[in-house]
Parts: sequence; structure tokens; C-alpha cells
Amino acid sequence: MTSSILTPRGRVRTRTAGTATAAGSTAPTPILDWRYPHVAALLRDVGRPADQGDDAGPGERIAALRRAHRWIAEGVRPVYSVQDERPVSEVLRRRRGSCSQRLAVLESVARASGVATRVRGLLVDGRFWYPRFPRVHRLVPHQVVLAWPEFRLEGLPAADHPGAPWLTVSELFADTHEPGGESAGGFTNAGRETLFDAVSRTAIDWDGPALCPAGGAACDLSGHVLADLGRFDSRDDLFARHGQTLCGVARAVAEPVLGRRSAGA
Repeated sequence: MTSSILTPRGRVRTRTAGTATAAGSTAPTPILDWRYPHVAALLRDVGRPADQGDDAGPGERIAALRRAHRWIAEGVRPVYSVQDERPVSEVLRRRRGSCSQRLAVLESVARASGVATRVRGLLVDGRFWYPRFPRVHRLVPHQVVLAWPEFRLEGLPAADHPGAPWLTVSELFADTHEPGGESAGGFTNAGRETLFDAVSRTAIDWDGPALCPAGGAACDLSGHVLADLGRFDSRDDLFARHGQTLCGVARAVAEPVLGRRSAGA
């Protein structure tokens, strides 16, 4: 049984009018504070898209984002932090972050290199996280607010990308997902692998099997979605409208412990 005790009160989390087609942006925000030195250092490490600036094609930009994802996966330790609004610069300073925080780092890299981002807000059933907390189900929030990033990549062929010019974070790796082997198992939310790590090896789809690759029903996570909250210009806007998963008091109590606990431990 999940818990509603630790979640914010007085919020109605349903799809919000006017957020169906958010334009996204490359601008820094309080969370995506890409002008800070830590983000600039990451950009130097992974390299900008073929050093072509605005002239880089979608292929070069996707390759640069994949390199950034790999750097984050290796350089930012996955933990169970519950502070979704923590600035990216602070996540990089600590070298540890939750799945949401690590996705925010990737968004910041994209914005800093000229790729606009936005997020889709999803309200996910807390039972999806049961495998990670087998002994404390009663403390798992009954609803989890998930910010799922999308990247605007001009020049994508619409025939191959129905959502063009937008690609979800999972679609950045679409041609790297192998039909067999480990990826055939899909993402189970168990063990050490997080959603952030999983997108590079297997499709992640919140809309149903129609968008999954042939024979890839394991990528379908739509059964865990309680509500589609729409699209927002930034994760800042999503959390301002719908709040974080836990209330402020719960975050203050849980963060000192969960913020250092490695994912899968």
C-alpha cells in the first residue's frame, strides 16, 4: 500500500489547459542553471556538436547529447534524492543525483549547446517504485511527479520521427536499442539501473505498445501512468504548477538519508 501522507496537500494534479504544445526554450532557469562553471566544464569534457554551433545537424547534436548522457551516467552517482528543484550546478558539484536530477543535467547541456528543451509532466503510480523499496511500501508516495524531457532537433525527417522536431530522451537512443539480449527485458525499476541509465539501452514509452518497436512490448510503461499533466516549457514550470512528489517537510526529513543512498542499495 502506497502512502498519501507525505505528499503535498491542496493540489489537483490533472492535465492543465494550455500546456499541450509548450514551445520549450534554451534559456537558463533556476533549476537548469547552465551558465554556472560546472556546466561549462561538462560541456568542455563532452564537446559541443561537432563544434559547428548553430550549423550542426540533428545527427551531430544527437551524438553530442549521447556523449553527455554517458558522461553523466559515469560521473554523477545515482542516489534517491527527493529534491527535484535542486539546481543542476549543485548536482554537478556534489557529483550525485536522482534520476530526475541527472535528466535535468542532460537538459542543461542541451540548452547550453543551443538545443531547446521542454518536459512532459507525468503522474506515475507509486507502486512502480515498489521493487526498489520492498520493505517500506507504506512510505512510498502514492503518486510520483515525473518530468520527462524532450529535445527540439531541427532537420529531423518527419517520416522517421512522428513527433519531429521533438525527440523524447529515450528516442535520442532509438537506433542503439538492440532487439535481443539485455534490452529485450525492458526496464523493471529494480536493481541498480535507473530510468536515466535505461534509456540508452532500451526503449521507454509512456504511451503504450503502439509506439514501441516491433516485439518490444516490454518498453510499454503506460500502465503505470495515472495522468498526463501535459507539456511545459521547463521542469521549473511543471513543479511550480504541480509541486514536487513529496511535501516540504517530508523532503527535509528524507533528503539527508536518501540523498546519499545509492540507487539499488
